[in-house]
Amino acid sequence: MAEYVLHCMAQSGHSYKVALMLELCGADWEPRWVDFFNGETRTEEFRTNLNEMGEVPVLVQGDKILTQSAVIMDDLFGTFGKFGWNNDDERREVLRWTIFDNQKVSGVIGPLRFMRTLIKTGENDVTAFLDGRAQSALSILDKHFSKNEFAIGSKPTSADFSLCSYLYYDGELGIDFAPYPNVTAWLERIKSLPGWKHPYDLMPGHPMPDAK
Repeated sequence: MAEYVLHCMAQSGHSYKVALMLELCGADWEPRWVDFFNGETRTEEFRTNLNEMGEVPVLVQGDKILTQSAVIMDDLFGTFGKFGWNNDDERREVLRWTIFDNQKVSGVIGPLRFMRTLIKTGENDVTAFLDGRAQSALSILDKHFSKNEFAIGSKPTSADFSLCSYLYYDGELGIDFAPYPNVTAWLERIKSLPGWKHPYDLMPGHPMPDAK
């Protein structure tokens, strides 16, 4: 068995944040598929043994169990010393952009993609609201990346992995990226990192199984 076991699913951008960091750190890890769409995260077994919040990702290392992607990536930086910060100012910047992602990027684009592509609700007032919020967040990122190679400057950090996580699901967001060329260029810089893989190549569960 690998040193790290990541309970995840291919469709989860939050899981992808952790999977990508594990891969780029060269960790000894393996993914374990969680059947989210058939209710596995809602079972008593999952919530008792892995995550009381009923969410992925969950990272298991021996007897150590970690949940929430930002917490897991912080722990991985402590272990591998990669994709983190060199001083308190950088630490705060990583935290600032991670929080921005959780609230304004993943926290909006994730539900938007879920509705548009995974459960196919069709366009409605909710998707219109989420789309507007997503476009606003992408505009902020595009301006930021006009002056910065990565989230906190010239080097990639876990903040980049957090921000990019849902943006690699090509064609599943219903968003035209043409107005955001600096975001696109930043995504290409991350893709050029040695070891980068698409979420569907890194985690199991694609194509999505039919829910029972």
